[in-house]
Amino acid sequence: MVATLYVHYDQRFEVLAFVFLFVGALLNQKAMIAALYENGQRQAVEIADLNRNLAQRVDSQDVEISRLARLKGFLPSTIAELIVQEGNEHILESHRRYIACLVCDIRGFTQFSDTAEPEETMALLRDFHKTLGEVAARHHGTIGHRAGDGVMVIFNDPMPCEEPVLDAVRLALDVRSAWSELRRPWERLGHSVGIGVGITSGYATLGLLGDEGSADYTAIGNAVNLAARLCDVAEDGQVLIDQRAYLDVETRVEAKPQGERAIKGYSQPVLSFAVESLE
Repeated sequence: MVATLYVHYDQRFEVLAFVFLFVGALLNQKAMIAALYENGQRQAVEIADLNRNLAQRVDSQDVEISRLARLKGFLPSTIAELIVQEGNEHILESHRRYIACLVCDIRGFTQFSDTAEPEETMALLRDFHKTLGEVAARHHGTIGHRAGDGVMVIFNDPMPCEEPVLDAVRLALDVRSAWSELRRPWERLGHSVGIGVGITSGYATLGLLGDEGSADYTAIGNAVNLAARLCDVAEDGQVLIDQRAYLDVETRVEAKPQGERAIKGYSQPVLSFAVESLE
Protein backbone atom coordinates (compact mmCIF):
# COMPACT_ATOMS: atom_id res chain seq x y z
CA MET A 1 0.00 0.00 0.00
CA VAL A 2 2.92 2.33 0.72
CA ALA A 3 4.38 1.48 -2.71
CA THR A 4 1.20 2.56 -4.48
CA LEU A 5 1.51 5.98 -2.88
CA TYR A 6 5.09 6.61 -4.09
CA VAL A 7 5.50 4.37 -7.18
CA HIS A 8 2.29 3.45 -8.92
CA TYR A 9 -1.15 3.66 -7.38
CA ASP A 10 -3.20 0.54 -7.90
CA GLN A 11 -6.49 -0.01 -6.09
CA ARG A 12 -5.92 -3.76 -6.07
CA PHE A 13 -2.78 -3.32 -3.99
CA GLU A 14 -4.71 -1.15 -1.58
CA VAL A 15 -7.47 -3.72 -1.21
CA LEU A 16 -4.92 -6.50 -0.76
CA ALA A 17 -3.12 -4.49 1.87
CA PHE A 18 -6.32 -3.94 3.82
CA VAL A 19 -7.04 -7.66 3.59
CA PHE A 20 -3.61 -8.42 5.03
CA LEU A 21 -4.16 -5.88 7.81
CA PHE A 22 -7.54 -7.40 8.63
CA VAL A 23 -6.16 -10.95 8.66
CA GLY A 24 -3.22 -9.83 10.80
CA ALA A 25 -5.58 -8.16 13.24
CA LEU A 26 -7.66 -11.31 13.46
CA LEU A 27 -4.59 -13.47 14.02
CA ASN A 28 -3.29 -11.08 16.66
CA GLN A 29 -6.67 -11.04 18.40
CA LYS A 30 -6.78 -14.84 18.35
CA ALA A 31 -3.30 -15.01 19.86
CA MET A 32 -4.30 -12.54 22.56
CA ILE A 33 -7.47 -14.49 23.33
CA ALA A 34 -5.45 -17.72 23.49
CA ALA A 35 -2.94 -16.11 25.87
CA LEU A 36 -5.74 -14.74 28.05
CA TYR A 37 -7.43 -18.14 28.09
CA GLU A 38 -4.19 -19.88 29.03
CA ASN A 39 -3.55 -17.34 31.79
CA GLY A 40 -7.12 -17.73 33.02
CA GLN A 41 -6.73 -21.52 33.12
CA ARG A 42 -3.48 -21.21 35.06
CA GLN A 43 -5.08 -18.84 37.55
CA ALA A 44 -8.04 -21.18 37.91
CA VAL A 45 -5.67 -24.04 38.76
CA GLU A 46 -3.83 -21.85 41.27
CA ILE A 47 -7.10 -20.75 42.89
CA ALA A 48 -8.26 -24.38 43.08
CA ASP A 49 -4.96 -25.33 44.78
CA LEU A 50 -5.31 -22.43 47.23
CA ASN A 51 -8.90 -23.41 48.02
CA ARG A 52 -7.87 -27.02 48.53
CA ASN A 53 -4.99 -26.05 50.83
CA LEU A 54 -7.26 -23.65 52.70
CA ALA A 55 -9.88 -26.36 53.14
CA GLN A 56 -7.21 -28.74 54.44
CA ARG A 57 -5.97 -26.12 56.93
CA VAL A 58 -9.51 -25.40 58.08
CA ASP A 59 -10.17 -29.12 58.54
CA SER A 60 -6.90 -29.48 60.44
CA GLN A 61 -7.73 -26.50 62.66
CA ASP A 62 -11.21 -27.89 63.30
CA VAL A 63 -9.65 -31.16 64.39
CA GLU A 64 -7.19 -29.33 66.68
CA ILE A 65 -9.92 -27.14 68.18
CA SER A 66 -12.13 -30.17 68.78
CA ARG A 67 -9.23 -32.10 70.29
CA LEU A 68 -8.23 -29.16 72.49
CA ALA A 69 -11.81 -28.73 73.72
CA ARG A 70 -11.99 -32.44 74.57
CA LEU A 71 -8.68 -32.40 76.43
CA LYS A 72 -9.58 -29.23 78.34
CA GLY A 73 -12.61 -31.09 79.64
CA PHE A 74 -10.37 -33.14 81.90
CA LEU A 75 -6.91 -31.55 81.80
CA PRO A 76 -5.44 -28.19 82.80
CA SER A 77 -5.47 -25.85 79.79
CA THR A 78 -1.66 -25.53 79.72
CA ILE A 79 -1.22 -29.29 79.37
CA ALA A 80 -4.02 -29.60 76.82
CA GLU A 81 -2.49 -26.86 74.65
CA LEU A 82 0.97 -28.45 74.93
CA ILE A 83 -0.37 -31.81 73.75
CA VAL A 84 -2.18 -30.26 70.77
CA GLN A 85 0.83 -28.14 69.76
CA GLU A 86 3.24 -31.06 69.86
CA GLY A 87 0.70 -33.58 68.58
CA ASN A 88 1.89 -36.00 71.24
CA GLU A 89 -0.48 -37.61 73.73
CA HIS A 90 2.35 -39.77 75.11
CA ILE A 91 2.81 -36.94 77.61
CA LEU A 92 -0.15 -38.39 79.47
CA GLU A 93 1.41 -41.83 79.82
CA SER A 94 3.05 -42.83 83.09
CA HIS A 95 6.70 -41.80 83.35
CA ARG A 96 9.32 -40.76 85.91
CA ARG A 97 11.01 -37.38 86.19
CA TYR A 98 12.82 -35.20 88.66
CA ILE A 99 10.37 -32.56 89.86
CA ALA A 100 9.75 -29.96 92.51
CA CYS A 101 6.44 -30.38 94.29
CA LEU A 102 4.57 -27.63 96.14
CA VAL A 103 1.55 -28.22 98.35
CA CYS A 104 -0.39 -25.30 99.74
CA ASP A 105 -3.55 -25.15 101.82
CA ILE A 106 -5.58 -22.73 103.91
CA ARG A 107 -4.94 -22.53 107.63
CA GLY A 108 -8.07 -22.25 109.75
CA PHE A 109 -10.37 -23.32 106.92
CA THR A 110 -12.34 -25.81 109.04
CA GLN A 111 -13.16 -23.17 111.64
CA PHE A 112 -13.98 -20.68 108.89
CA SER A 113 -16.42 -23.03 107.15
CA ASP A 114 -18.08 -23.85 110.49
CA THR A 115 -18.94 -20.22 111.18
CA ALA A 116 -19.18 -18.56 107.74
CA GLU A 117 -22.08 -18.69 105.32
CA PRO A 118 -21.76 -21.24 102.46
CA GLU A 119 -21.53 -18.40 99.97
CA GLU A 120 -18.63 -16.92 101.93
CA THR A 121 -16.85 -20.26 101.99
CA MET A 122 -17.20 -20.55 98.22
CA ALA A 123 -15.94 -17.00 97.77
CA LEU A 124 -12.85 -17.74 99.87
CA LEU A 125 -12.10 -20.91 97.89
CA ARG A 126 -12.58 -19.12 94.57
CA ASP A 127 -10.12 -16.40 95.59
CA PHE A 128 -7.61 -19.00 96.79
CA HIS A 129 -7.72 -21.19 93.67
CA LYS A 130 -7.84 -18.26 91.26
CA THR A 131 -4.82 -16.59 92.86
CA LEU A 132 -2.77 -19.77 93.06
CA GLY A 133 -3.66 -20.77 89.51
CA GLU A 134 -2.61 -17.39 88.10
CA VAL A 135 0.68 -17.38 90.01
CA ALA A 136 1.41 -21.01 89.04
CA ALA A 137 1.05 -20.13 85.35
CA ARG A 138 3.56 -17.28 85.72
CA HIS A 139 6.13 -19.57 87.34
CA HIS A 140 5.85 -22.56 84.95
CA GLY A 141 3.91 -24.67 87.43
CA THR A 142 1.25 -27.24 86.61
CA ILE A 143 -1.71 -27.70 88.92
CA GLY A 144 -1.59 -31.38 89.72
CA HIS A 145 -4.45 -31.71 92.15
CA ARG A 146 -7.12 -29.57 93.81
CA ALA A 147 -8.86 -30.71 96.96
CA GLY A 148 -11.07 -28.12 98.59
CA ASP A 149 -8.70 -25.82 100.45
CA GLY A 150 -5.53 -27.55 99.19
CA VAL A 151 -3.58 -27.48 95.92
CA MET A 152 -0.59 -29.41 94.62
CA VAL A 153 1.65 -27.79 91.98
CA ILE A 154 4.24 -29.68 89.91
CA PHE A 155 7.37 -28.12 88.40
CA ASN A 156 9.45 -29.52 85.51
CA ASP A 157 6.70 -31.71 84.06
CA PRO A 158 5.13 -31.74 81.55
CA MET A 159 6.63 -28.31 80.84
CA PRO A 160 10.37 -28.42 81.56
CA CYS A 161 12.01 -25.66 83.58
CA GLU A 162 15.68 -25.09 84.38
CA GLU A 163 15.26 -24.46 88.11
CA PRO A 164 12.11 -26.21 89.33
CA VAL A 165 12.76 -25.72 93.05
CA LEU A 166 13.51 -22.03 92.60
CA ASP A 167 10.31 -21.62 90.57
CA ALA A 168 8.40 -23.35 93.37
CA VAL A 169 9.90 -21.01 95.98
CA ARG A 170 9.05 -17.97 93.88
CA LEU A 171 5.47 -19.17 93.56
CA ALA A 172 5.21 -19.75 97.30
CA LEU A 173 6.49 -16.26 98.13
CA ASP A 174 4.18 -14.63 95.58
CA VAL A 175 1.17 -16.54 96.92
CA ARG A 176 2.07 -15.59 100.47
CA SER A 177 2.28 -11.94 99.46
CA ALA A 178 -1.03 -12.07 97.57
CA TRP A 179 -2.74 -13.83 100.46
CA SER A 180 -1.82 -11.08 102.88
CA GLU A 181 -4.16 -8.84 100.86
CA LEU A 182 -6.89 -11.43 100.27
CA ARG A 183 -7.24 -12.27 103.94
CA ARG A 184 -7.88 -8.71 105.13
CA PRO A 185 -11.64 -8.56 104.37
CA TRP A 186 -12.15 -11.85 106.22
CA GLU A 187 -10.09 -10.72 109.20
CA ARG A 188 -12.32 -7.64 109.48
CA LEU A 189 -15.26 -10.05 109.78
CA GLY A 190 -13.49 -11.90 112.59
CA HIS A 191 -12.13 -14.85 110.58
CA SER A 192 -8.53 -16.00 110.91
CA VAL A 193 -7.43 -17.63 107.65
CA GLY A 194 -3.85 -18.13 106.55
CA ILE A 195 -1.85 -20.41 104.29
CA GLY A 196 0.94 -22.94 104.76
CA VAL A 197 3.29 -24.26 102.09
CA GLY A 198 5.50 -27.34 101.78
CA ILE A 199 8.10 -27.74 99.02
CA THR A 200 10.19 -30.80 98.16
CA SER A 201 12.12 -32.19 95.21
CA GLY A 202 12.87 -35.67 93.92
CA TYR A 203 11.86 -38.26 91.37
CA ALA A 204 8.20 -39.03 90.99
CA THR A 205 5.92 -40.99 88.69
CA LEU A 206 3.67 -38.72 86.67
CA GLY A 207 0.73 -39.19 84.36
CA LEU A 208 -3.01 -39.00 83.97
CA LEU A 209 -5.01 -40.31 86.91
CA GLY A 210 -8.73 -40.87 86.42
CA ASP A 211 -10.83 -40.85 83.28
CA GLU A 212 -12.36 -38.31 80.93
CA GLY A 213 -14.49 -35.86 82.86
CA SER A 214 -12.76 -36.47 86.20
CA ALA A 215 -9.02 -36.77 85.62
CA ASP A 216 -5.95 -35.04 87.00
CA TYR A 217 -2.44 -34.86 85.64
CA THR A 218 -0.66 -35.69 88.85
CA ALA A 219 2.49 -37.00 90.49
CA ILE A 220 2.98 -39.91 92.88
CA GLY A 221 6.02 -40.55 95.03
CA ASN A 222 7.85 -39.72 98.23
CA ALA A 223 8.49 -36.12 97.14
CA VAL A 224 4.75 -35.56 96.85
CA ASN A 225 3.96 -37.22 100.19
CA LEU A 226 6.62 -35.23 102.02
CA ALA A 227 5.49 -31.92 100.50
CA ALA A 228 1.99 -32.61 101.82
CA ARG A 229 3.36 -33.48 105.29
CA LEU A 230 5.50 -30.33 105.42
CA CYS A 231 2.48 -28.30 104.41
CA ASP A 232 0.51 -29.88 107.26
CA VAL A 233 3.04 -28.80 109.88
CA ALA A 234 3.79 -25.36 108.40
CA GLU A 235 2.58 -22.45 110.46
CA ASP A 236 0.52 -19.62 109.03
CA GLY A 237 2.57 -17.90 106.31
CA GLN A 238 5.42 -20.40 106.62
CA VAL A 239 7.11 -21.94 103.56
CA LEU A 240 8.84 -25.17 104.61
CA ILE A 241 11.35 -26.82 102.30
CA ASP A 242 13.07 -30.17 102.78
CA GLN A 243 16.84 -30.64 102.81
CA ARG A 244 17.16 -32.00 99.26
CA ALA A 245 15.21 -29.11 97.76
CA TYR A 246 17.10 -26.62 99.91
CA LEU A 247 20.42 -27.80 98.45
CA ASP A 248 19.13 -26.79 95.00
CA VAL A 249 18.52 -23.19 96.07
CA GLU A 250 20.65 -22.56 99.16
CA THR A 251 22.63 -19.79 97.43
CA ARG A 252 19.47 -18.12 96.13
CA VAL A 253 17.26 -17.89 99.23
CA GLU A 254 17.26 -16.69 102.81
CA ALA A 255 16.07 -19.58 104.97
CA LYS A 256 16.10 -20.51 108.65
CA PRO A 257 16.88 -24.11 109.68
CA GLN A 258 13.98 -25.67 111.54
CA GLY A 259 15.92 -28.66 112.80
CA GLU A 260 14.71 -32.23 112.60
CA ARG A 261 11.12 -33.00 113.41
CA ALA A 262 8.97 -36.08 113.50
CA ILE A 263 6.71 -36.27 110.47
CA LYS A 264 3.67 -38.52 110.32
CA GLY A 265 4.34 -41.54 108.13
CA TYR A 266 8.14 -41.25 108.32
CA SER A 267 10.24 -43.42 110.60
CA GLN A 268 13.15 -40.94 110.68
CA PRO A 269 12.98 -37.24 111.62
CA VAL A 270 12.95 -34.83 108.68
CA LEU A 271 15.20 -31.78 108.43
CA SER A 272 13.47 -28.72 107.02
CA PHE A 273 14.07 -25.01 106.40
CA ALA A 274 11.70 -22.05 106.52
CA VAL A 275 12.18 -19.83 103.46
CA GLU A 276 12.05 -16.15 104.32
CA SER A 277 12.89 -14.48 101.02
CA LEU A 278 14.98 -14.60 97.86
CA GLU A 279 18.50 -13.21 98.00
